[in-house]
Amino acid sequence: MLYALDSNSESSGSGAPSAASDAEALDVYSRTVSDVVDRVGPSVVRIDIKRNGANSGSGSGVIVSPDGLVLTNSHVVQGARGAEVMTLEGRQLHARVLGDDPDCDLALLRVDDSVTLPAARLGDSSKLRRGQIAIAIGNPLGFDATVTAGVVSALGRSLRSKSGRMIEDVVQTDAALNPGNSGGPLVSSAGEVIGINTAIIMGAQGICFAVASNTANFVLGEIARHGRVRRAYIGIGGGTVPIPRRIALRFGLTQATGARILNIEQSGPADQAGLLTGDMIVALDGRPVKGVEDLLRLLDADKIDRTISIDILRRSEQKRVWIGPTERGVVIPPARAAG
Repeated sequence: MLYALDSNSESSGSGAPSAASDAEALDVYSRTVSDVVDRVGPSVVRIDIKRNGANSGSGSGVIVSPDGLVLTNSHVVQGARGAEVMTLEGRQLHARVLGDDPDCDLALLRVDDSVTLPAARLGDSSKLRRGQIAIAIGNPLGFDATVTAGVVSALGRSLRSKSGRMIEDVVQTDAALNPGNSGGPLVSSAGEVIGINTAIIMGAQGICFAVASNTANFVLGEIARHGRVRRAYIGIGGGTVPIPRRIALRFGLTQATGARILNIEQSGPADQAGLLTGDMIVALDGRPVKGVEDLLRLLDADKIDRTISIDILRRSEQKRVWIGPTERGVVIPPARAAG
């Protein structure tokens, strides 16, 4: 759109757009960004976390329902039970943390005050395309109501959360983010929240990440219904390792890697199913497992309290065992958790 030639304009002969068409396109772009900020900006809040009367951290958030539900990052909340919320118009409100999901770096707050607030709408991140406008609104470095704009740089990225679990389907953007933008919305030109800003790569320019809105919508629903995000757990720690080529060919495996079990929780689902340290998991419930990340992703709430199959390689033999995952609890410390 920015570089389209106006068919009625005169060309300089070099094929470059005229100054008039440039100005017109830039004006349309500016109006688009300004209109989005006018619509969504009032739903963006500053979040301050206080402990013992002192401010221990701050970030951004976005109101997603008029009765005061606020989405932000888990790392903004830092395990606190409450927070102070400042609206664009300067209202100071108190909120409590309804639920915190470090695995996706998301948290949901509820404003305690009896107020009706301007709410933003969560969009469908599955419909995003690379190159479309992305607008970030937040409070970077304490500068409230800051707006930056760019494009959706890439889709389907994976980002490791502080809990060690991979956040799937992350949106990459070049809209400038800084500390304090965390938890604020990434917004489309249609005025819909397409992501919750979560991370930057220190030392890099134009490489920033947001948790996709569909993931945020799922986490919001889980916390609203259960007070937490439910995930399946089989009680193992593991690592991603290569599958010997001759073994892969022998059993017709298409993947080059699997998830090797490094330790097993005593009396946990894996122990009860007869899995052993050293077994390599290559499929779960009929879906290929290429490593720890695949296993974590596949152990979703749908697997809780079901009996499902696990295909393993054990001493050059392929076996299928049946296991009953439970709701995920404490991560096993000796090795990187695999579910």
